[in-house]
Amino acid sequence: MNLIIRSASIDSEVSSGDFRSAMRQLTGGVSVITAGRGRDISGMTVTSVSSLSVDPPALIVSINRESSSWPLVKRYGFFGVNILTSDQIDIAERFTGKGGLKGVDRFAGARWMTCASGVPLLVGALAAIDCEVEDVVERHSHAIIIGRILNVEVSARTAALAYWQGRYVAIDQDEDAAKLAEVSVPVRKTARKV
Repeated sequence: MNLIIRSASIDSEVSSGDFRSAMRQLTGGVSVITAGRGRDISGMTVTSVSSLSVDPPALIVSINRESSSWPLVKRYGFFGVNILTSDQIDIAERFTGKGGLKGVDRFAGARWMTCASGVPLLVGALAAIDCEVEDVVERHSHAIIIGRILNVEVSARTAALAYWQGRYVAIDQDEDAAKLAEVSVPVRKTARKV
């Protein structure tokens, strides 16, 4: 194997606004990360959850270290990932902090359960995942958290909440598949000469 090492000089830095605009083109599933125990709880809305491995089951999430959830994740060593359904926009908005709600007040108006870790998990989420912190990588303003999966609750619902171009978007497996089937152009197979 040949390795080629190149050094590149970058003449100008990319602005945070330009980077934010570029990342708005990436559609992300909307989740609420929860942390803490009892009344010492908080949570935040993210689109940064991703599967890391299936064996063993693990995921990663990136959270801002200035968030109210970060100290709770560090203190307790556990967190929840609540993947939202398309009709849970109100929960997504509540956990952004835009309305000024903090801590336990963000949890009002929804049903929550706890599993092994004691972290609140959303009843009725597409999936509610109980995680133990396995490792943390701190870079710049955020922490990348690797979570070992302790428990998973999966809903039978199929309509997910996504975020794209600064807006919430509903994605419904059944409805969207039917719409795509209506507008799809059939692919014609052509014979190839060998």
